[in-house]
Amino acid sequence: METKLINILTGVSLFFMSNFVFAQAPILGTTANFVLFSSDGAVSSSGISFLTGNVGTNSGSSTGFGNVNGSMNDNNSASAQCTADLLIAYNQLNNAVPTFFPTSLLGNGQVLTAGVYNISGAAVLNSDLTLNAEGNPNAVFIFQVQGSLSANINSKIKLISAAKACNVFWKVEGLVSLASNVTIVGTIIANNAAIEMNSNDTLEGRALSTSGAVSINGVLAYTPIGCGSQILTGPSAPILGSAECYAVFSGSGSVSNTGITYVTGDVGTNVGLTTGFNPLYIIGSVHPIPDASTLACVNDLFSIYAYLNTLPYDINLLYPAQFGHHLVLTPHTYLLDAATVLTDTLYLNAQGNANAVFVIQINGAFSTSAFSKIILTNGAQAKNVFWKIDGAAEINDSSIFEGTIVCNNGAVSLKTGVTMDGRAFTTTGNLVATEINAVIPAGCITTAISVFENETTKEGVTVYPNPFAASINIIINNSFLISKSELRLYNILGSMVLNIKLSQENTTLETRSLPSGIYFYNIIGSNKILQSGKLVSQN
Repeated sequence: METKLINILTGVSLFFMSNFVFAQAPILGTTANFVLFSSDGAVSSSGISFLTGNVGTNSGSSTGFGNVNGSMNDNNSASAQCTADLLIAYNQLNNAVPTFFPTSLLGNGQVLTAGVYNISGAAVLNSDLTLNAEGNPNAVFIFQVQGSLSANINSKIKLISAAKACNVFWKVEGLVSLASNVTIVGTIIANNAAIEMNSNDTLEGRALSTSGAVSINGVLAYTPIGCGSQILTGPSAPILGSAECYAVFSGSGSVSNTGITYVTGDVGTNVGLTTGFNPLYIIGSVHPIPDASTLACVNDLFSIYAYLNTLPYDINLLYPAQFGHHLVLTPHTYLLDAATVLTDTLYLNAQGNANAVFVIQINGAFSTSAFSKIILTNGAQAKNVFWKIDGAAEINDSSIFEGTIVCNNGAVSLKTGVTMDGRAFTTTGNLVATEINAVIPAGCITTAISVFENETTKEGVTVYPNPFAASINIIINNSFLISKSELRLYNILGSMVLNIKLSQENTTLETRSLPSGIYFYNIIGSNKILQSGKLVSQN
């Protein structure tokens, strides 16, 4: 009985040891940077695809690709190194000792745990396949398919319990063919065979062939993060100095507005006049003529431009006229080496790093379509987005724009209905706004915020914070005025929204119910206005 028990325990130990020893991720080397690659074969794209990662071939050509969030590498030193590294990764996957031997049909609600799965012939993915890491973020899944791999329409691979796409690998000895609307994860290596991906497919991983064509048609594919992959931070942000609190500024040129424009931040020019901005709608200072502040700003602006202009770029976006179209960018310095048109939507994905910086260098004029949008995702912040433009900039009607624009020797036009979470600067050129809403990103602690923040009048009344969210504090420093004062708060239309008696030295008002926007206040005491000003709600 004791001998039998020992044998059972030994068998169980060997089973788990197999998982530990053989379910090991291969060494990818430079292949980790590629989302699509063939050592020997054409790599082609039709339709509009969204790719993050390098694309290339070591023997053939890459055709049909628009802007790729990565580098194109055909028949160069990078593709040669990728070919060598791909062969090493393939051999490691091919030599892994199997721990499981499933049937050829994968999916249909199946749940698999970590290990090396060997399928003796062709494999088919149908419906849902779930990979369960059982709480181990280092759990590795390897699928050795000794024939072709196909995925039926709408099939999906799901990851649960800490499973990661970077720890999933498919070694396939034949054609890889994915029908439309397939979601697949992991690094696919097809040996001596082609890879085909169809419309609305999503790949969080890589599609690599040792020898065979790789073709895609309207897909989303991106290299996975984690497992030691590079954490993207982008370049260092420029030091804004005195320009930080300006929302709209020209170093040399008129700055003008038509219609009702709302600005949180300073407005001005160092050479020329600033006209058309109603101070009632400006949270900050309007500098109608050049002054010491505008002089400091222009000096800092030239330093900002010089820094952005000389940054070495990471990625060259090859088709400036096709910028946007739902392109997804990650934290890098990007170069567009010609006049650039942003059409529709651009996504900026910080990959969970709230401090990540994006710099877009445009060597030419820049314009957007009407209703264009820049969407910040996964922690991206407008204060970390910078646009260096050598020429004029035109942000068209009803566009939503994120980041700081720094134009050199070009006019800036912010057209009707533009919403800007950022700044619009030009070193030399006129700047024209028409009924826009511009807010400087968080970070300014001088002009735009403190012009009204914690301001105490000679009558001894302090109102803070500004901007506010959950509450406002009113401090009456003059004991004579306590119980003899009241706060009246008005919205932008002039309607009173609060009327509160101030019966103590320090009054805190709950303001969560006030929608975001601009408000005006009066503090009345002894039948006169003790203090008035503007407040900004950020609810």
